[in-house]
Amino acid sequence: MIKVNIQSSILIDDNIKIYFDPIKMDKTNDADYIFITHSHYDHFSKDDILNIKNDNTVIICPYDIYDECLNMGFKKENIYRVRPLEDYDLGILKFKTIYAYNINKPYHLKENNWVGYILYFNFKSYYVAGDTDLIKDNIAMLNDIDFAFVPIGGTYTMNALEASKFVNLFKPKEVIPIHYGMVVGNEADLNNFVSHVDSDIKVNILL
Repeated sequence: MIKVNIQSSILIDDNIKIYFDPIKMDKTNDADYIFITHSHYDHFSKDDILNIKNDNTVIICPYDIYDECLNMGFKKENIYRVRPLEDYDLGILKFKTIYAYNINKPYHLKENNWVGYILYFNFKSYYVAGDTDLIKDNIAMLNDIDFAFVPIGGTYTMNALEASKFVNLFKPKEVIPIHYGMVVGNEADLNNFVSHVDSDIKVNILL
């Protein structure tokens, strides 16, 4: 099961529970893995992380929030600090980190070393873009993606047209638009995105 809660808050639930950038979460304390793309409040919400964290939860995060993860009670051995262009094998799942930054905007700088993720789990691949613009260097890494979660809201990320151009370049089997309807982006952006995605790519609207 794949669920998008709000913004970029994603749950992949297939015997284990894998969260990305959780926000506005009920208290469940059921997270096996939590992936954080960057430190902005709508992606790194400590209260919401504590609502889903338990003593065995593993968190994967950029270097700049490592200390805050320790302060939230994560064990050192359960924190993986990451930067772009790294590969990890955690046994039950594997993942790569990928660039996520703005090209002509100041909100997400390349030097911050914030990330998107390519997750390999149960014979499927999932690309979670994070807050990013269309980065051509990413295209070569996005081979044979089953599910792509791509921001469309503009202002802080790609807008709808840029996001559709992006997915048309790497051709995931299915794309799930995210990062609209909370801070920026609306139904018009969603419709614009859907209308410009190539017909051989399935668009799954979960938000």
